[in-house]
Amino acid sequence: MGAKGTGKSRLSIDLTTHFREEIINSDKMQVYKELDIVTSKITHAEKQGVRHYLLGEMKDSDFKAEDFFLKSILYIESILKTQCAPIIVGGSNSNIEKIVEDPVFMFKYKYDSCFIWTDVDQSALNRRVYTMVDEMVNKLSFL
Repeated sequence: MGAKGTGKSRLSIDLTTHFREEIINSDKMQVYKELDIVTSKITHAEKQGVRHYLLGEMKDSDFKAEDFFLKSILYIESILKTQCAPIIVGGSNSNIEKIVEDPVFMFKYKYDSCFIWTDVDQSALNRRVYTMVDEMVNKLSFL
């Protein structure tokens, strides 16, 4: 979890290179197919072959925390059956909170968990966000 530009995607990819894991995206906007540029969605090359769920999967513009919850439960169970661990990555805390706090699914009682909040120095974050905005503008100018 963390703000845009703090390195959540990079950290998750680094973790998957050391452990058997697959990634579930929890960002509310990156779930949509059509928003690759404006959401700074991780590129195919940046994924480094790591499986990502709920990243650019949805066409419907009304994907709520409840929808995320239902899909994520299916993905979590599926990932665990393959002897991998799911990493839930993104800045939309309400999506993550819905999974963790659900009284029926009981995530926090069923699974050992580790929550990592990414944070960076404000000047470093500003530089990163400025770079991201410049990259988005350049990509949009070629459309």
